[in-house]
Amino acid sequence: MKKLDDFRFVLGKNELVPIMIGGMGVNISTAELALETARLGGVGHISDAMLPTVTDRLYKTRFVKQKLQKYKYNIDNADKSVVQFDLGEVAEATRLHVTKTMDAKQGDGLIFINCMEKLTMNSPRETLKVRLESAMDFGIDGITLSAGMHLGSFDLIKDHPRFRDVNLGIIVSSARALKLFLKKTAKLNRFPDFVVVEGPLAGGHLGFGMDWAKYNLPDIVADVMNLLKDSELDIPVIPAGGIFTGSDAVNYMEMGAAAVQVATRFTIAREAGLPEKVQQEYIKATEDEIEVNTISPTGYPMRMLSNSPAIGSGIRPNCESFGYLLDSKGNCSYVTSYNREVEKHLKKISVMDKTCLCTHMRKFNCWTCGHYTYRLKDTTNKLDDGTYQIPTAEHIFQDYQFSVEQGILLPKLEVA
Repeated sequence: MKKLDDFRFVLGKNELVPIMIGGMGVNISTAELALETARLGGVGHISDAMLPTVTDRLYKTRFVKQKLQKYKYNIDNADKSVVQFDLGEVAEATRLHVTKTMDAKQGDGLIFINCMEKLTMNSPRETLKVRLESAMDFGIDGITLSAGMHLGSFDLIKDHPRFRDVNLGIIVSSARALKLFLKKTAKLNRFPDFVVVEGPLAGGHLGFGMDWAKYNLPDIVADVMNLLKDSELDIPVIPAGGIFTGSDAVNYMEMGAAAVQVATRFTIAREAGLPEKVQQEYIKATEDEIEVNTISPTGYPMRMLSNSPAIGSGIRPNCESFGYLLDSKGNCSYVTSYNREVEKHLKKISVMDKTCLCTHMRKFNCWTCGHYTYRLKDTTNKLDDGTYQIPTAEHIFQDYQFSVEQGILLPKLEVA
């Protein structure tokens, strides 16, 4: 019986353990989690989602407060078009997070940054260009383009000195999406260095409609591999979404995958950024408490726990402080839904169709999760007080790396 450690992920000149930990945003995929992954020989991600907000928390910057002070006059205005990010501050936030992470890196693994196109920030092209170029400026090993088609992203950075040597990859949910992306990159004679194929069981935002259950990851992976073969392109394919055990991973490696991307099991790692009280909610969740809904202002369906405090919340939009999902005209569907409810003159406002994703992700109140989150309780020990033991990232990583026959090794029980 093969184990995942019998395979290696060859990416350029690097030979890696074929485990990539996904870039869960707003510092759920922390630098500590990425660094531990790199130390163990895999690929770890940090995320640039709401990075100025994250650096305020981590490095005591004041980007959110400064932005609020500048646009405080606009709080009661439904028109948010004036609320713009300072591009210098966006670059500085990226510099801080990337530099501090890369300076601490040890081991033979790599550290990438996940970059969401749907983080439009009221100036999509300009802010995306700064985010991408700043990550490269300050030494990131690779960039994974996510949450969007990214048809113009390579063009934004084509003149950067690291454009052809940094590892650039994209997350897709269909061969059709990849075909469109490849057509665009072919004009620059620069193809992606890897492709993450994310299936319908993934956590957070999905690249599918509400008919997501009609699709399955093995079929999509096969379609992508066939497209690359027909195009005579040798690009590593990395399946993601619902890969819960090392044996699940081996099945994809035997299909010809280069590595696997995993995240759900690492949401409850000690090194992850979720508060422990939220991690406990993840572990004790049941299958019927996991739902896919359309409350995200991005327009993508999103998988989360049904008891997430974000669902139905009617908080006032915080665009002047955050505003990461404002489109190029300053619009956000949550702002529209909130204003609709305000016009009803209700004493207590509840918005059911959308959520203020920026605020709730910042407060860890939007409990996005993978389909198999309900299985997390099978990966750790229940303690005498009814709570669950929080395992280390090393334990989870090595369980993927060395387990066989669908086995899951529980962490060593710690006695208080």
